Amino acid sequence: MIELDEMDDDLRKIHEASMAVLEQTGMRFHHPKVLEIMRQNRIRIEGQTAFFTRAQVIDWVSKAPTHFKMHARNPNYDFVVGGDHVEVCPGSGSSFVCEVDGTKHAALMSDYINFLKLYHQSSYYKVNGGIVVQPTDIGRSTIAMMLYATMVYSDKVIITGTGTAEEVEQLMDMLGIVFGGKISLAEKPRCLTIVNTNTPLQFDTNMLDTMMVFNKYKQPVVIAAASMAGTTAPMTLAGTIALANAEVLAGIAVAQMINKGTPVIYGSQSTTSDMKTGSIAIGSPEGALAYQYAARLAKSYGLPCRGGGTLTDAKTLSVQAGYESMLTLLASYSAKTNLIFQSSGIMDSYNSMCYEKFIADLEIIGMVKRYVNGVKVNTETLAVDEITEIGIAGQFLTSDHTMKHFRKEPFLPDISLRGAVTGDPSDKLMDNIKTKKDKLLASYCKPELSTEVQGKLVEYLLECGYDSQLIESLT
Repeated sequence: MIELDEMDDDLRKIHEASMAVLEQTGMRFHHPKVLEIMRQNRIRIEGQTAFFTRAQVIDWVSKAPTHFKMHARNPNYDFVVGGDHVEVCPGSGSSFVCEVDGTKHAALMSDYINFLKLYHQSSYYKVNGGIVVQPTDIGRSTIAMMLYATMVYSDKVIITGTGTAEEVEQLMDMLGIVFGGKISLAEKPRCLTIVNTNTPLQFDTNMLDTMMVFNKYKQPVVIAAASMAGTTAPMTLAGTIALANAEVLAGIAVAQMINKGTPVIYGSQSTTSDMKTGSIAIGSPEGALAYQYAARLAKSYGLPCRGGGTLTDAKTLSVQAGYESMLTLLASYSAKTNLIFQSSGIMDSYNSMCYEKFIADLEIIGMVKRYVNGVKVNTETLAVDEITEIGIAGQFLTSDHTMKHFRKEPFLPDISLRGAVTGDPSDKLMDNIKTKKDKLLASYCKPELSTEVQGKLVEYLLECGYDSQLIESLT
């Protein structure tokens, strides 16, 4: 339910600015079929540019569901998207893998699989897959092979890549093999993907192809803007947020024109630019603010929302990586952002994933989850009887009350150092990180995927012309 009347003054001004942009400037759609769908729904089209009235935006956006349920192959990982539910999601889009000292190598399929295993092993994640890294050693086979690997190595909710209509239809064919046919996909959301705007005010052909195929089967899409204040958006953060809001709302409206009621997620990865270098600044306080405003706007429109996680521009696993990552994740989590992408492992302004930072970010996720859970206040937790019994100058260490709560009340770190440390603390912390990473990978077990289903997937990929040796190497 859209609640414009519930917006505070700042949100209302941003909303009105976004409506003015869509009415006066419009948005360009590089896709003739999408333009025709909009024309049939009385959207004014001039060339490739669509102009939306306020009433049209609100009418179409209101048709999107306020929440929906994602269904994993393993139902233990099902979850609701919307309301105040929060789920952390994998990294996405990095072309490199970096070491602690910043040394990089081009991401390989073996890295992709290792990260799938790590995400599968973490109890914080109910989602896996997507473009965790962009493998450089599998040629044209990218999104189909990544989906196949995701199905083989995890049974959590699936994220996919994006591509041409033909490529994305192949993904739906593969999902149909696993989940009882393509037609049945429309009955339950099984996968999701991210459709990015091309700021300022454009959607490219591949993104619209992806949106149309996902909408056809009612699989959720995150429609996200990655505006950069000062380069692709106004320098002022309010202007950047208004522009991003206009782009996302236009995309959501079009998704509903393609297939009314299709699930969508209001997305933002907008932030500022570093005006000294012109580069994106993903670990900035402006990015954190943009995520909070995006969540507030989305909830006012009655839409599920997506934001960013443990983001940093740091080139090494450093103090900078820590304080930026904590800031951005805490901002998104505190705003009850429903899907928090890039929530572990991201380094160097999205350019790299780092195994060691992945482990450090799990610690940050645990700390943030504990913080936002707040303090439970009731008779048991106030412990007045306990205080009275122990009395003045007593000790609580060995009390029954402490024994009952000491594993539940405080956050128990996996890698952080507390108390006395022998030797170099930095070395000890890094040893803890590497030990946890090695333990997660060593304890990984493939989830069940029937021989029959996997055989059908392989047969389908071979029919599509994918390399048999590559397919075999992924199993």
